[in-house]
Amino acid sequence: MSKYEEIYAVVRKIPKGKIATYGSVAKLLIANGIRVTPRLVGRALHKNPYPKIIPCHRVVDRDGRIAQKYAFGGWKEQRKRLIEEGVRFKDAMHVDLVQYMWVISVIK
Repeated sequence: MSKYEEIYAVVRKIPKGKIATYGSVAKLLIANGIRVTPRLVGRALHKNPYPKIIPCHRVVDRDGRIAQKYAFGGWKEQRKRLIEEGVRFKDAMHVDLVQYMWVISVIK
């Protein structure tokens, strides 16, 4: 499986109402022997071929900030999708990482 496919496999598992960071996705893959960086995670999600199947809107930066240039409709669309799933925002651009962070230790 390519690194992008490995990233997509992890992101597909993020449940509705939860978020992950680019770094947490990278760390999970690294722990499972796949070398990726948070930047590569972001690049892969920006090129997501199946945004209705791979919920890239659930991935935010390390501060809980949504993507200014979200590839599938801009930051307002990412915000809207998260709100529809029950995620609340601390301000216009930041989710509460403590409350909504998805935690998983294995992917396979």
